[in-house]
Amino acid sequence: MAVLRQWWLPVLVGVLAGSVTARYAPERLFRIVFVAVAWSAAARMLLARVTWKLGDDLPQGPLMKFYGLFVGLMSTLMGIGGGLFANLLMTFYGRPIHQAVATSSALAVLISIPGAIGYVYAGWPAAVRYPDVAALQLPFALGYVSLIGAALVMPTSLLTAPLGVRAAHTMSKRTLEMAFGCYLFIVGIRFAISLLQ
Repeated sequence: MAVLRQWWLPVLVGVLAGSVTARYAPERLFRIVFVAVAWSAAARMLLARVTWKLGDDLPQGPLMKFYGLFVGLMSTLMGIGGGLFANLLMTFYGRPIHQAVATSSALAVLISIPGAIGYVYAGWPAAVRYPDVAALQLPFALGYVSLIGAALVMPTSLLTAPLGVRAAHTMSKRTLEMAFGCYLFIVGIRFAISLLQ
């Protein structure tokens, strides 16, 4: 809760900045950011050593606020709920991964709702300028937010999240890091292939 109290406002500012960037930046930028971050995080998880630390505990003051801004901005650009960045930061500062996962779950709500509103804003001009293309790419969408995707993902997430939490608590720290690192590496490959097409 202490982390969330320090991060909630900087995270929201980061989400706003990410939404404005999404409105004007080329699509390729988002794929490049996703691959770079996913593979960096995968390397951290798969190759991690106990000695890989930025400090013994999370910092206070301006640096912590900057981290919140960074989490909000990068999560919005990647279209994710912030767990990846919160996990990395917290584990780099010696917090257990289970605590990092729990904190990032709360961040997901703080990022996903304003982020979805921001992506409606970001995608609205494209839908107005290119209605035929937008209709082909995102049927039943508001801006860049697919209503079909939301209708399918939200209930599925609510059903499977408790299973994920239970599975995570049965794993050791290292097993959880390896599983998460492999997942990020595989997803990064998918986006890297799309950059070559």
